[in-house]
Amino acid sequence: MATLSQRVHLWLSGNPEDAVLRLIFRLLIIATIAALGYDLAGTQAGRDGDTSQETSPFSLPSLPAVLSPWLPDGDRLTPLPQPGGVLGRPMTFELGSGGRLQASGTITPGSAEAFGKELARYGEYIKTVVLNSPGGSVSDALAMGRLIRDRKLATEVEAGKTCASSCPLVLFGGTERRVGAKAAVGVHQVFAVKSTEVAAPRDQMSDAQRISARCLRYLRDMGIDLEVWTRAMETPKDRLFVFKPDELAKYGIVTVAAAPSKS
Repeated sequence: MATLSQRVHLWLSGNPEDAVLRLIFRLLIIATIAALGYDLAGTQAGRDGDTSQETSPFSLPSLPAVLSPWLPDGDRLTPLPQPGGVLGRPMTFELGSGGRLQASGTITPGSAEAFGKELARYGEYIKTVVLNSPGGSVSDALAMGRLIRDRKLATEVEAGKTCASSCPLVLFGGTERRVGAKAAVGVHQVFAVKSTEVAAPRDQMSDAQRISARCLRYLRDMGIDLEVWTRAMETPKDRLFVFKPDELAKYGIVTVAAAPSKS
């Protein structure tokens, strides 16, 4: 049986130039097929590995408990790590003693509806909504804040916990607002999350302006200093502006002073 080198030698001996050209052409075809196969495999792997879902037309990035406990110091614009643990999961609600409803996790589409059901379920027993969240859907956060104000409930971020991104919008809804020692309350720019349809830059800008107007109107209705929104709009989407304790009072974010730390 002829070896591969012998076969190539016999094939080239007929018409060397034509044979070489045919060989090069075949190699190019093989290389092209291999490249296409690699690209398709990578695309499919990306689809299989991408389990993220759209949270809202415009949303705020999420922040995990890595910042907690955190007291603002030095660089005000801290980078955003990836969500994890309880805060990386969709928001859940748990009723505690003394009429305290714990709201923990990422605000996703439908969180406001689930929150409304919890309020209807327990009625007047709920007095305070306790937040520990990296934010999420702006629309749901606004709706939750409105529900809290309509029910005349208090809001609180416990010592060492986190209320970031769109979560402060929920916090602002409280008729009384408390933030514990070394709790991280922070904001930054709204941004368009991943979607199956890519909107034109002009449409994205228009949507961003509309959501900004909604948030500004909401802050005014809740009695929050509009400087808070200025801080948000000045802060890149991959950073977080965390308010210092004196700023929480200065901008009307808290209405009740935090209890002194026991440490």
